[in-house]
Amino acid sequence: MSILTLATAPIAGMKPGTSGLRKKVDEFRQPNYLANFVQSVFDAVRPETGFGSCTLVVGGDGRYFNLEATQQVIRIAAANGFARVLVGLNGILSTPAASCVIRKHGAFGGLILSASHNAGGPAGDFGIKFNGANGGPAPERITDAIYARTLAIAEIRTTDTADIDLGRTGNCQVGAMTVEVFDSVADYVELMRGLFDFDALRRLFAGGFRLAFDAMHAVTGPYARALFERELGAPAGTVRNGTPLTDFGGHHPDPNLVHAKDLHELMMSAAAPDLGAASDGDGDRNLIIGRGLFVSPSDSLAMLAANAHLAPAYRGGIVGVARSMPTSGAVDHVAQALGIPCYETPTGWKYFGNLLDAGRITLCGEESAGTGSNHVREKDGVWAVLLWLSILAARGQSVQDIARQHWATYGRHYYTRHDYEEVASADAQPLMQALAARLPSLAGTQLGSLTVVQADDFSYTDPVDGSVAAHQGLRIVFADGARIVYRLSGTGTSGATLRVYLERYERDPALHRLDTQQALADLIALADEVAEIHRRTGRAAPDVIT
Repeated sequence: MSILTLATAPIAGMKPGTSGLRKKVDEFRQPNYLANFVQSVFDAVRPETGFGSCTLVVGGDGRYFNLEATQQVIRIAAANGFARVLVGLNGILSTPAASCVIRKHGAFGGLILSASHNAGGPAGDFGIKFNGANGGPAPERITDAIYARTLAIAEIRTTDTADIDLGRTGNCQVGAMTVEVFDSVADYVELMRGLFDFDALRRLFAGGFRLAFDAMHAVTGPYARALFERELGAPAGTVRNGTPLTDFGGHHPDPNLVHAKDLHELMMSAAAPDLGAASDGDGDRNLIIGRGLFVSPSDSLAMLAANAHLAPAYRGGIVGVARSMPTSGAVDHVAQALGIPCYETPTGWKYFGNLLDAGRITLCGEESAGTGSNHVREKDGVWAVLLWLSILAARGQSVQDIARQHWATYGRHYYTRHDYEEVASADAQPLMQALAARLPSLAGTQLGSLTVVQADDFSYTDPVDGSVAAHQGLRIVFADGARIVYRLSGTGTSGATLRVYLERYERDPALHRLDTQQALADLIALADEVAEIHRRTGRAAPDVIT
């Protein structure tokens, strides 16, 4: 093997977002683009003693460019002196499974090749992020250091070796570095066996329980088939769209009511199984739909927290919970009843990492369909489905019954998210700037029939390390507890996605069966009026409603 030192120059725009660097495939395929970023990661995180004793985990969601990118990463890792690289079979590795593998094998960290729920294919998106030794996304100080390095990089270290065979398990050498291609599913399945009562779940399916799991032609297909169909005995066909495809079958692998429309229609029909579920491109998000009832991600987090003790891993209780600021306050009421802390963080899973590592929380989640626990340091779609199955098996009730009883106990948070996708940055940025400038004058004023009690740009001080994250979303809070939150998303690759989050708390059980959009109609109109969304963007309605 010859180590090659190639001259390069900085490429603009490589600042990681809430979950790594995401761009169009064409951009990643430009000369030196991926290599610049990977080398910048290694330069930014290199130990003083080098990588000579370090293991790197590599894998992705199987989207277009995944295999080519994996080969590049392996060559650059070898030239930078890593002792070992663990690569998922066929380059496949779900994001929660990558976290599992990093933690189990004591790896230095991992590079996850994914753009999560974004579209794939030659015209689609690609992404890459670095996860540290705890298995979680790099904290902001690390992503800032990576970005700084991309602005100063002058050379790439790589090798002249041929591609390795990623289609079969086994070991090979790339110079002094060992490359181990491993079963992408085995370690994750083993972890799940230790968390849940598989015998109870086998009895559930043997008794006729029916699950429809839509893998959306994304990474969770192999994991779901191994767990639901082979381990737990669910009938063949329980897992739908279970073969990972480079373009996700031409669909958008985002488990929401727009992109999982077929599943939602099934669950609202007379032929509905007992539980409908889906996950996204890289397997870290989840969608939960009971027969005749969609469970919002915010409600799902709260219901999982209230019932987690029914699964063996959490039988002793949970020590705390956390949610992102835009996520509804449903889990707050559960935490209060359990006498445990509830932390409110910025959006981005990396903010949960310190709380998990410090043992302050057991469960955490975001309104964007991500839920997880202390078993890994990522949100985990398949895990969430297994926990829901465990609750259904233990309680012997339907999803709808569990939800109705939960709302009767804790109250219902009517909650929705409106996404305005690919808004021109020239429209989105001034909208947010104008709204931010107006916020200080809103407290104490009347907006429609509602009184504003708080209006600010959310800032977070990490209770573990004291780090501060500012400008994390604009929020308006009303006297009755209703909220409107505005954010520009960090997960898109074209223009900007304006997200508007709307929430209202209802304690009266007689008012718990309203249509969500109707229950929030006045807030929806107010959100547009206050931010001048229609006037500034020309958008009369959101592209996606969750």
